[in-house]
Amino acid sequence: MAHAHDVADGFEVNGAETMIEVETIELTDEKAKLILKNTNNAFVNSLRRIMLSEVPTMAIDEVNIYDNTSVLFDEQIALRLALIPLKTDMESYSIPGECSCGGEGCTQCQVSLVLNAEGPKVVYSEDLISTDQKIVPADQKIPIIELKDGQKLFLEAIARPGLGRDHAKWQAGIACGYKNMPRITITNCDQCNACVEECAPDILKPEGGTIVVTDPLRCTLCRLCEDVCEVDAIKVEEDERTILFNFETDGSYTARELLLQSANILQRKVRTLRERLQTLQ
Repeated sequence: MAHAHDVADGFEVNGAETMIEVETIELTDEKAKLILKNTNNAFVNSLRRIMLSEVPTMAIDEVNIYDNTSVLFDEQIALRLALIPLKTDMESYSIPGECSCGGEGCTQCQVSLVLNAEGPKVVYSEDLISTDQKIVPADQKIPIIELKDGQKLFLEAIARPGLGRDHAKWQAGIACGYKNMPRITITNCDQCNACVEECAPDILKPEGGTIVVTDPLRCTLCRLCEDVCEVDAIKVEEDERTILFNFETDGSYTARELLLQSANILQRKVRTLRERLQTLQ
């Protein structure tokens, strides 16, 4: 698998600035798997928490239903609409509490999406017509409701920017997790193959009179291979300075955009904290 390399902004460890090296294992619009070097768990966990709760996204926050003869109550439809991820453009919109209108609602802090459908048909997210073509459902085929013959649904949905810490519908990052990079060393192996049979991820195999590791990224650090080795030939450790970081996005941002947004927010928070601490000196 091809690996790409990049270097992030520096941060301080024990008073010295260190450059974080980023090795890309997988990067698509929906998800990413990265190896972060010269860092620590505290930094990566801060980045993870910001992805979950601090990156602003657009989500349907209010629904005006004018006609609903379907089998679902208005509240059920509104809940389904709120959980449809929307592509987000925060360069054009502000969080209502930070908007010049004071949160009353204007074109700078909200956008309208209209849905007008009549059965028989399955209503999908693509049926939501937005007044801003940049703010549209991230997935066009999310089913909303099935309308039978003669049933109608006519509504206006108001989408606003928000933060995941306030409600899950504004959570941009999903399935965010990390672990220290496994470091597996094998010495003086008698090739009894007990560790090979015990390894659940199946990453050990005999080769050339010893045991080799085929894919250390899949190691779960369970250390069962250590337990069954009678000659203590295998040792599994954690690299505290190298971390495997995985995350997915709900579609409001690409994985790259979400990572950059999170890093910028973390950098801004650190800068603010540093300035406030300096005022105490």
